Amino acid sequence: MPDSHDPLRSLFREAASAGSSASAFAPVSVIEQRGERVRRRRIAGIAVACCLVLAGSGAALAAFLPAGPGPTLPATTPSPGPLTRSDSPPPAPRNTTEPPPGTPTGTTFPGMSTEPTRTVDPGTSNPPRSANPDTSATSARPPQ
Repeated sequence: MPDSHDPLRSLFREAASAGSSASAFAPVSVIEQRGERVRRRRIAGIAVACCLVLAGSGAALAAFLPAGPGPTLPATTPSPGPLTRSDSPPPAPRNTTEPPPGTPTGTTFPGMSTEPTRTVDPGTSNPPRSANPDTSATSARPPQ
């Protein structure tokens, strides 16, 4: 049952006929300009996405990698050779019980004994005994 008296339908038909008679194709130059703009936007979007991916992966690597390289170990054990200046042992510590040179006699320093130092008589065969029994010659023997 066709409704030919429908006013809305007749208005749509009139608008369609007016639109089709007034429409025309756009010139080729306008279509080319639109296409060029779309292409430039697409390339710029891809470049921004690549920069974000590279920056993000660089930040992730920096966060997960160790802070600095560890010490490099030699591939083989070094053989003992002549000592160089950097390999030489440190100088022996100074005896702190003796006063520094140039100080007046009678001046005492912390850790310095006021007793006179004992000398060993070369004619005796026994060295002087230590006050600490743990450091005597009898305890220096290895256990059996």
